[in-house]
Amino acid sequence: MRRRFGQTLRIGVAPGALALAACARWGAAPTVLAELAIDSAAGAGALGASLRQLLADTGVRNWPASVIVGDELARLWQVQPPAGAARLSDLEGAAALRFQALYGEPASGWKMAAGWDAVHPFLAAALPLPLLTALEEGARAQQLTLVGITPQFVASYNRWRAALKSDAWFGQVHAGVLTLGASDGQRLQAVRAVALPEGASADWLAGHVAREALRLNLAQPARLQLAGPAPTAWHNSAGALACTLLDAAHGHDAKLSDAARLALTGIGA
Repeated sequence: MRRRFGQTLRIGVAPGALALAACARWGAAPTVLAELAIDSAAGAGALGASLRQLLADTGVRNWPASVIVGDELARLWQVQPPAGAARLSDLEGAAALRFQALYGEPASGWKMAAGWDAVHPFLAAALPLPLLTALEEGARAQQLTLVGITPQFVASYNRWRAALKSDAWFGQVHAGVLTLGASDGQRLQAVRAVALPEGASADWLAGHVAREALRLNLAQPARLQLAGPAPTAWHNSAGALACTLLDAAHGHDAKLSDAARLALTGIGA
């Protein structure tokens, strides 16, 4: 496939599928190029082989590419910087200790990245090293230039953070899961994910947000700004919690698979 000026490749990596999309820096709408189902239990090696096959079949050699990884394959957590932190190594150590406390294993098998901050709590994310190696080797086989490999929530939050109101929380809906980015009006304070119950109503949403605010000792938000295919009942509700859709332009096509939605996450950033 011939690359036009300004086009980049987006690779969505879900537990059971891969998707490729092409997007342009100006004007043209993104296009899903191809998808491939994979065995979610087959491991990183099989994922890498599937990626190499998909890229070769699509003919996207030498493209720049961004990879968006489903949050099910990543880990996200909030870190409280230690008192008197003066070096990056102090923050990295705090993030690694928090990782082990939360997940019961050392962080040595994971690649961490974070919005390092010596004063305020910050969000950290990690991807397993075998997954990263498989993605990098698959891209290298087609001479892709990897711009970044990012968990979905991080990509989505980075895309929309400038549009968030001071009285709002951010929400990402994907594959039947709502991930909330709870803030205090200035900074992200926590990330919480919950599986959506069948027929999740606007009342359920308002109650869930209120409970999370109590647990986190934060003021209840006046509104929720949502990315992804949120239930229609949420954004048509006139209830106490106002909901705004951030990515209606391409985020709610019912024909899109979960992997394709991953590939399209963060476009426009």
